[in-house]
Amino acid sequence: MTHTESRRGIALAFICLCILGIMPILSNGRPSGIDALTFAFFLSCWQVVFALPLFLHEFKTGKRGIFGASFPPRERTRITLVTLITGILFGLSTYLYVLGVEKAGAVSGAIAIQAYPLFAILWESLFLKRRKTPLELLFTAGLVIALVTLGTGGTFRIEGLSPWFLVTLVVPFLWSIAHVIIREELGNTPITPVQVTFVRVVLSTLFLGGLAASLSPDALSRTLGDLNGQTSALAMGFAYTVELIVWFHAMRFISVSTASSITTPWPALTMILSAVFLGEVVTAQQIGVFVVVVVCIYGLIAAGHRAPPVASPRPEQA
Repeated sequence: MTHTESRRGIALAFICLCILGIMPILSNGRPSGIDALTFAFFLSCWQVVFALPLFLHEFKTGKRGIFGASFPPRERTRITLVTLITGILFGLSTYLYVLGVEKAGAVSGAIAIQAYPLFAILWESLFLKRRKTPLELLFTAGLVIALVTLGTGGTFRIEGLSPWFLVTLVVPFLWSIAHVIIREELGNTPITPVQVTFVRVVLSTLFLGGLAASLSPDALSRTLGDLNGQTSALAMGFAYTVELIVWFHAMRFISVSTASSITTPWPALTMILSAVFLGEVVTAQQIGVFVVVVVCIYGLIAAGHRAPPVASPRPEQA
């Protein structure tokens, strides 16, 4: 990797940091009459609109990826099932993201989403059989304590646990499952990052559309002709799509751990923007928890580099 490529990857990761920090503000800044499910559906529709040209461009330039490959019937069935499952997971996580940052608040929601490393560690322990070093366990414990502090308002009692904070925690949980699946597919099939993004948002839109049509059809029809609502959904859909594409391209130039370390402080941007644009009060406890979370995540990244490498599972073991 050249120095120029490394700088390009770092620059792309910083763009991701900015977008991630802005997204909770865009979500909570939507018109008050639009519920989370309806907003999640329309922002997903706009994601399809923005991802489609990239998808078609790849086809025109001959990059057919998985659509130009042939597979045995059993493998084709497996890929179809995996695609449907990940599409549903991402669709559900989009809805819970919008709902979680609305109910828990942009700042608390942003910090809760930083629990992603905890679930990644869980899957590594269960499926890759990787044993954690004492240092990794120490930082993991610190991350758990910080999140419990925020979720319970510092009481550490079950009755004080915010249900909306738990809802937001489901988002990184679902992301971690879907990302593990996608990582395997990227390594074992010729699917491209653009194809992953496009298929993901199409299936998410279909899932959320069916859910919204069943639960709130009136809200769908009202929001369809709401210019302010559609503008908000467009802005959120554009930001989300760009973040996905930029993240995948950053991975071409720098490691996942490096990119993750760069994007880790994004809730700090959310704190500033939420206070300025949403009038949300940022508490000392939130700032303290955020600092501890950042320190623990950086510690986990550093400890992970020092840990012995884990052999990747062979395709037949995945």
